[in-house]
Amino acid sequence: MFGPLVTAMVTPMTTNQDVDLEKAKQLAQHLVENGTDTILVSGTTGESPTLSDDEKIALIKAVREAVGSRARVMAGTGSNDTTHSIELSERAVEAGADSLLLVVPYYNKPPQAGIISHFTAIAKSVDVPCLIYNIPGRTSMNMTPESLAKLASTVPNVVGVKESSGNLEQVSAIARLTSDNFLVYSGDDSLTLPIMAVGGCGVVSVASHLVGKEIKAMLKHFAAGEVQTAISIHHRLTPLFKALFVTTNPIPVKWAMSLIGLHCGPTRLPLCELREEEKQVIKAAALELELC
Repeated sequence: MFGPLVTAMVTPMTTNQDVDLEKAKQLAQHLVENGTDTILVSGTTGESPTLSDDEKIALIKAVREAVGSRARVMAGTGSNDTTHSIELSERAVEAGADSLLLVVPYYNKPPQAGIISHFTAIAKSVDVPCLIYNIPGRTSMNMTPESLAKLASTVPNVVGVKESSGNLEQVSAIARLTSDNFLVYSGDDSLTLPIMAVGGCGVVSVASHLVGKEIKAMLKHFAAGEVQTAISIHHRLTPLFKALFVTTNPIPVKWAMSLIGLHCGPTRLPLCELREEEKQVIKAAALELELC
């Protein structure tokens, strides 16, 4: 439905921290040319917390225009406000999004029943596939496998999950409790192969900005049963996976894009610039892969 490689696209900005729609189009084309099947716009990597709704809609339209039918476009429209999420989801679909990414509600810490009701209301407001985003490290709430299975069994367009709990037992439970066609994506580049091994179907990647073709090859080799080849690629890319999280995402990857000639500008406050020692860690990993 989304292909094995989804890229959580950064949001290019000018030096004045305005959204750069022309650069976003160029970046989207770069991603498609390097293996991306679906582009996720205005996810956390796209700095969604500091983008206005109008900026998010403009980005969706720009990326849709840039990639046409060559790739799918997913929009991050989840929040901790159900009504707002519904309104933004409806606007995103009208703007050209093929699917939605809906994050587990953060800060207000609803119980599992509230999380299920939240996602049910959003998904039923649109007629496109929805991917749940479970990332307890950022939301402080974990959607349990049982809750996810209940949601998937009652809301047809909830078709999968981006699982970023880092808990392989939980990923295994999700795969066991849901139907065979429920899509389980790794939300961490470094855990893609382990998650594939317990029932995953692909990755929502950050590193694919830089090594999309290599990640796509790794996924294809694993799916074809060429496990050792996939493991070799994973080991080769692991230092870059680690370097891109030397500090809070997307600060590292946004800077790293300049190493391959795609300048995506600064991050917005409260995200800040990399320290010099952090730049050297990223550059060393990029040099090892001959990216620069």
